[in-house]
Amino acid sequence: MNATDQLVSADLLNYEQTEQAVSGSDVVYLLAGLKYDIKVWQREWPILMKNVIDACKKHNCKLVFFDNVYSYGLVNGVMTESTPFNPSSKKGEVRAKIATLLLDEMKAGNLTSMIVRGADFYGPDAMMSMTYSTVTQRLKAGQGAQWIGKANKIHTFTYTPDAGKCVAMLGNNPNAFNQTWHTLTSKERITGEGHVRIACEILNRNYKLQSLPKFGVQLIGLFVPILREFVEMMYQFEQDYIFDSTKFEKEFGVQATSYKEGIAATLT
Repeated sequence: MNATDQLVSADLLNYEQTEQAVSGSDVVYLLAGLKYDIKVWQREWPILMKNVIDACKKHNCKLVFFDNVYSYGLVNGVMTESTPFNPSSKKGEVRAKIATLLLDEMKAGNLTSMIVRGADFYGPDAMMSMTYSTVTQRLKAGQGAQWIGKANKIHTFTYTPDAGKCVAMLGNNPNAFNQTWHTLTSKERITGEGHVRIACEILNRNYKLQSLPKFGVQLIGLFVPILREFVEMMYQFEQDYIFDSTKFEKEFGVQATSYKEGIAATLT
């Protein structure tokens, strides 16, 4: 926070409130999230995105939209900024729809904008990260780590401080607009097993890992709503999930935080 910052509360599903919130801004960062529920996403994400786009157009604001990779679907290889939309889930269909809405405005010259995508998160206080409840919390409580899906598959993660740095750098660079960017993410081809081994070594704990397959998640999902919603996303943990940020690295000359450093900061 800066001394001149103003905090404004707004319901982004209400156009008038959204329009008032962005009024007077040079750059608007859309970092909002919705309840992890497909019915909520299908109903509210298109409204939210249209409200923000229309408000930014009215006030001639630049827009930075922070997105995820759901719209890519199952990718046989490396995810880059040029990976086409091919969603493998209902949530991916929603993300592809709203991203396309923004891209169409961008291509038509109606709005100066950009899309910034991150992979799955991990990092200090990133409590919504999959690894927070399955690795960080369990190891710190003296329990064995868990992993959803196949722990021998590659699954790259974006370190939250790296993501924040990228969004700030991109939003303050006029030449970065009207493009899609991937946030800094380590090029280390880490697996679930590798992630947990690093965490165990840092905490001087014996390596122990329990993998939870899809049917197990489905079973627990009968009682835990968020896991029930997660079942359709299991493809991300049953195949290699490799996210690439070469474009950002080359443009800005910076490197992502290593997993060893990031996991250490997350655990401590």
